[in-house]
Amino acid sequence: MNLKSISFYLSLFIFPVSILSFVNILYSSYFDYFLSIESYLTTLVASLLLASCLYFFGKNVDRKISFIDQLILVIFIYLIVGILASLPFYMSNSQVTFINAFFESISGLTGTGFSTFKTVKYLDPTLILWRSSFQWLGGLYFLIFLILIFSNKSFNYKMTNLTFTSDSSFNSEESVKGNILKILIFYCILSFAILILLSFSDIRLFNSLNLTMTLVSAGGFLPTDNLNDIFSTKLQKIILIFSLVLSLLNFYFLFNLFNRKTFIKNHREDIYLLSISIIFVLIIYFNNFDGFNIIINVVSSLANSGITLIEDNNNLNLFFLFLTIIGGSLISNTSGIKFSRFYILLKITSAEVLKLISPNSIINKTIFNSENKITDENVKISFLIFISFFLSLFILSSCLVFDEIGFESSFKLAILALTNTVNSEIYGLENFAFANLLISSKISLIIFMIIGKIELISIFLILKKFFFKD
Repeated sequence: MNLKSISFYLSLFIFPVSILSFVNILYSSYFDYFLSIESYLTTLVASLLLASCLYFFGKNVDRKISFIDQLILVIFIYLIVGILASLPFYMSNSQVTFINAFFESISGLTGTGFSTFKTVKYLDPTLILWRSSFQWLGGLYFLIFLILIFSNKSFNYKMTNLTFTSDSSFNSEESVKGNILKILIFYCILSFAILILLSFSDIRLFNSLNLTMTLVSAGGFLPTDNLNDIFSTKLQKIILIFSLVLSLLNFYFLFNLFNRKTFIKNHREDIYLLSISIIFVLIIYFNNFDGFNIIINVVSSLANSGITLIEDNNNLNLFFLFLTIIGGSLISNTSGIKFSRFYILLKITSAEVLKLISPNSIINKTIFNSENKITDENVKISFLIFISFFLSLFILSSCLVFDEIGFESSFKLAILALTNTVNSEIYGLENFAFANLLISSKISLIIFMIIGKIELISIFLILKKFFFKD
């Protein structure tokens, strides 16, 4: 493990914390929230000092970083940035314990949306903005993590073998800096576009800003206890659906939207994903459920956001939980198994069953009916992700059972934590009292919210590096 290289890159990810702290200081000063300034000033100083120390410690070393070191870096980022992000919660006048504050920050960074606050109605507006901004930052960081990992030459399962995004837009030979800059610019443009749409739909600016950061990052933190108070018109609901759809699709999807050849070739996964979403919506819609709300629930579940307008679960809890497990595109802010992997497993399983029935049948083993065939590596990594997900589900459910919250609640909560999806009513867990959980349960959820984002297989690879030498 190259600590100096990790320190250098870690400093770059810590520095934006100081920027967000400064923004909140300005916001607090402008609106006379003087009680909040001290906490953000403390976070500003702490993040600048830590970032500076780490930068000077690792600035004169080789900037190349191994695949395993990248995975370790990601874990360090979540833990250290999570601690820094927890300071305003801990120092607020809301009497938040440190573990609850850390839980809140990790929930934001991972885009999960679990909250220890019973209501946001009386919450300091600066804290609402703070947790939304870290949700936004967490979404950006995750996309950068994907670039770092998939651009690493030691990564055996290249994205080109699994999906069709790298031929023109995600070129592994292109500089990592170029790809990161591309993501940063487009992420900001997309955020600004959603903000404009929400603002022009008669949603007040504060709510629009917080909702933008939630939607673009596929998060779950909201500036209100009831989303129906904000989204009341058809236009607002359409914008909500549109924003959620963007968050579940490949992030390079819009890059090639108007290039017909490239679009069809490189984004078959997204086309299939949209088609499946439409089918799910139609099936439920023809069972006489509210059309708009059903669309929102389906798209929100696939995007691992979980935000909803529906007040009645309509006995579809397990169905929506299943959608969260599937997740969205591989290069998106969604979690879960991911649609492409689920597709591969389903296709290979059906092919093997067909072989048993008809041994002489010709089986099509292509990915999304393209020219590329499903390889053994595709099947291997998809199967490993599938197994590791359900292994994580078993472990986390077992840990939560000791909290005496019941098996059903433990199971649902474990799924939502691993898929980084907020506990809305459509999953039967609305108003879940996270603050009342045992410390062990909170720590377990913190660990598995991070694992849900980086996947358990990453932890296995790190353990293999240090404990199981070749």
